[in-house]
This record gives sequence, structure tokens and C-alpha cells, in this order.
Amino acid sequence: MNPKSCAAIQESFSAYLDGAVSGHEMQEISRHIEGFEDAGRRVDGCAECAGELAAWRMAQNALCSLGPAKPPTDLGLRLRVAISREHARRESRLADRLSLLWDNAVRPFVVQASAGLAGSVMLVGTIALLLSVVAAPQEVLANDEPLGAVTAPHYLYSVSPGMIITSHDTAIVVEASVDALGRVYDFNIMTGPEDESVRTQIANHLLGSVFEPASAFGVPIRGRVIVTFSGISVHG
Repeated sequence: MNPKSCAAIQESFSAYLDGAVSGHEMQEISRHIEGFEDAGRRVDGCAECAGELAAWRMAQNALCSLGPAKPPTDLGLRLRVAISREHARRESRLADRLSLLWDNAVRPFVVQASAGLAGSVMLVGTIALLLSVVAAPQEVLANDEPLGAVTAPHYLYSVSPGMIITSHDTAIVVEASVDALGRVYDFNIMTGPEDESVRTQIANHLLGSVFEPASAFGVPIRGRVIVTFSGISVHG
């Protein structure tokens, strides 16, 4: 067999096994490997290319037997953590730029103007104090939320039970980070076992939990909340 012809044949093995060659090319490869009859004379096939094709088939069968990879059970939580950290880095860079702008452009102007405004501010503050003393008191309802008050996240419900299977009965205290949509994007085990099985169970529970997000000035913000789980030991 011509070595150059063998090289060209072997380059087509991947497409040949995938059925991505024409009928003429498939027949040509088959004749090259298995041999053929020529004017009543048998022409043997190429043993080297036959062995190479067999190796390709074995590799293809091994890859097919692996099947699709299964994602980890806490993939959703990991993605939320990665996205949250990226947002935090972007916010940090924006805060650094605003701080630099303040130091270089705004602060010198404020320092110069503050001396002239100090007397006016004191006068306005005195008048406001006098008005607050003589003004009639206003009724304040017990459930009114002060302007600017910051509230922490509140646990609402979960589709998963609050019990965690552990090696021994114990309480597990977790600090969970909740985004502005009421979803947990990170957590930290404060007390209790921290093995991989426990972390996976907690992650699955928190992914199925719904929180009322923290708020400031009535606007939802990120916050942290303490969640307690019951660690239950199951003996066979």
C-alpha cells in the first residue's frame, strides 16, 4: 500500500465512524481496509489502517459508555455565589472611583464652602429646634416604620424539611446571605458539623427556602439571617 494513501485514509477515520462521508468515500475506505477483487485476483487490505480503525472504534465506544456528566447537587448555589461575588467586585470598583472623585474634586470645594455655611446651618438648626418644641404633637402608630429604618431578612417558608441527617443529634446554626430577591446566595455554618454531607443538605434546604429580603428606606437590599436546623442521627 502507498504510505501517502494510508495517511489520507486515516485522516478520514473520524468522519467515517460518524457517517459523515459520502458513499463513494465510504466504499473507498472499506476497500482499502478489507481488500477487494481485481480481475479475478484478490488484493489484500491494509493491516496497518485496519488496526488504526479498530483503535478509533475502541476510543469511540469508551466515550459513548461514559454518558453525560451529572452536575453537582449544589451547582445552583455555586452559580449564585459566583454571580454575587462578581457583582460585589463591580460595586467595590465603582465605590473606589467615586471615592477618588470625592477626594480630588468635591472635598476641596466642600471644605471651602463649609466655613461660610456653618453659621447658616446653626441658625436653621436652632429655628427647627424651636419649632419642634412649640409644634403640636403628632400621633404615631405602633406599626409605623421610621424613615430610613433597616430591616433584616425574614424567613417565610421552605419546601424542604428543617431536619439535617448527621452522625449525632445536634443543633446546627447557619448564617445565610440573602439577596434583594429573597434568595440565599451564600451561607456559613457557625456551630455544628461541617462535613460535605451536612453542607449539601443545608444547601439544598436553603435553595428551596423563601425569605422576605432586608430593606432600607423601603427598598429591598441584601442582608444576613441566622437559621437553625435540627441535626438528627439515624441509626440503622
